[in-house]
Amino acid sequence: MISRRRMFGALAFLVMIPAAARAQATGTADRAAVLAVVRRLFDGMRAGDSAVVRAQFHPRAILWSALVRNGVPEVRFDSLSEFARAVGTPHPEVWDERISNEVVQLDGPVATVWVDYSFYLGSRFSHCGIDAFQLARSETGWKIVSLADTRRRDGCK
Repeated sequence: MISRRRMFGALAFLVMIPAAARAQATGTADRAAVLAVVRRLFDGMRAGDSAVVRAQFHPRAILWSALVRNGVPEVRFDSLSEFARAVGTPHPEVWDERISNEVVQLDGPVATVWVDYSFYLGSRFSHCGIDAFQLARSETGWKIVSLADTRRRDGCK
């Protein structure tokens, strides 16, 4: 005879299976949606389209870069307006930021994306590093709330 405790445990397990499947499906959909925001940002950069770039960010997003110049660590902050203006200002070469090794972490309405990148001006290599995105889910979808990057010319793949 099966005890009530074992029966309850088996029933609870059976109830949890669909919930776990839904959570995994939601996680997969959220991961795809988060990466789509990052990819639209870089598509907008390649197109020189400041409206597309700006639409991927929360209006109060923070943009900053950590780099080493002449052996001295430096942090530079940029405003979303300045960044979007630079993207939309005509320039002779396409700004092509190529990403790889995407790592996405999700917890409800918060996501982190860490990617390696190589930046090209047209076909000419410029620099590489990492981009570290923080995103938040809003009523209008996922938005970048913070973007940090590193920049270097040595040690690139």
